[in-house]
Amino acid sequence: MKLHRQVWLDATQIGVLAAPLILTQLAQVALTTTDIVMMGMLGPREIAAGGLALTIFNQFRTMGTGLVTGTGNLVAFANGQHAHAEIMRLVRSGFALSTLAALAFALMMLCIEMPLVWLGQDPGVARQASFYLAAAAPGMLPCLWFQVLRQYTVGLRKPGPLLAITIVSIVVNAALDYALMFGRFGFPKLGLVGIACATSGVYLLSFIAFLTIARRRPELSEHLSLAAWRADADTLARTWRMGLPIAATYGSEAAFFTVLTLVIGTLGADALAAQTIVNQVIYIVFMISVGLSHASSISISHACAQRDYRGARRLGYTGLALGVVTMLVVALPYLIAPTRVLAPFLDNGAAASAEVLRLAGGLLTIAALLQIFDCSQNIGIGILRGLGDVTSSFRISIVGYWLIGLPVAWAAGVLLGYGIYGIWSGLAIGLAATASMLLHKFEGHLRAMTKRTQDGRS
Repeated sequence: MKLHRQVWLDATQIGVLAAPLILTQLAQVALTTTDIVMMGMLGPREIAAGGLALTIFNQFRTMGTGLVTGTGNLVAFANGQHAHAEIMRLVRSGFALSTLAALAFALMMLCIEMPLVWLGQDPGVARQASFYLAAAAPGMLPCLWFQVLRQYTVGLRKPGPLLAITIVSIVVNAALDYALMFGRFGFPKLGLVGIACATSGVYLLSFIAFLTIARRRPELSEHLSLAAWRADADTLARTWRMGLPIAATYGSEAAFFTVLTLVIGTLGADALAAQTIVNQVIYIVFMISVGLSHASSISISHACAQRDYRGARRLGYTGLALGVVTMLVVALPYLIAPTRVLAPFLDNGAAASAEVLRLAGGLLTIAALLQIFDCSQNIGIGILRGLGDVTSSFRISIVGYWLIGLPVAWAAGVLLGYGIYGIWSGLAIGLAATASMLLHKFEGHLRAMTKRTQDGRS
């Protein structure tokens, strides 16, 4: 009975921390979706250029976010040990690292046009994409600064105004998109570039709002320091060592999905349309696992700071159970009413063809199982990070994604002729293998930590 009560308390702890993170992630998806809808008002060529530019921007943003994600775990560990001076040093290091990364990414975004042409993109589309990225580049700095503040507040288990700021930013972004695209309300008419300018402005306003609110709250302002130039070398190196493998893991996973999408593109337009629709469905659902992964990770870091390894194990598996149960509930509509699930993504054009609907409906059946493995591997990465291990996740992702998933997907989809279903089956196998290896590593680390603690007491 006592154990059941503790598991319930653990689930509540993770759920309370995860809820605003999940809603924030879903709101961020809505932010990007708004930009894409606005691009559609300009024309198909603008969608192509803007979509290409967004893919590049999001790749950099994802890796930059990975660089500072470990800061949340380090802050949680320091907070568990009541090391307040260490928390301030970590925040400074986070701002220093994010600033350097943002400047490097912005420079690459400014030099992207010719590499895109060399990779076979239409020169006109590459030129428009380069203009978009030039306008979006300044937004990378406040975007990553916002992520540092996010990791700091979540590390203290006080996410604060994250959700409210993100929801407001959706409304502001839509209004600025419209004003700068079409020259309304006294703004210049900038077309596609206007969307990028709006996004940069929203990132800056979101960061200023978050910083202002954090500074006004005593529990958050106590350790908050933006003095990146005062970051000490040791703390900066520790933040870098933890962040680099996370960024590499995030980049590896994104590239894995991109390569499989390119393979599916060789099967025809209908297959690619079905892939795009169902991938968007599971991407939205994936935001749930992102929140649960991060909440579990932070909770485990706090437990490890107090050498409560039994509690860390319980928190890890509780977070995993929450994720699996949620994915099972979400999968029910996939199996019972697939047409209703797909309806928001289909119109009266080519995307609504009978073949696309047939392929997408079949993919939803695979997705019902795939998203369980996807959620499990994402939570596995988070709980390993909670133990302070970020390098194993990257190595395991290379094996699971590239050495198992990709070859199986290629063999089943292309060589054996099962098409898009074979490719998605390979994707599911790769994610399942990755999840299994991550959980095995998690259990091994906990056994080793527990043994060292027992040996130290004897």
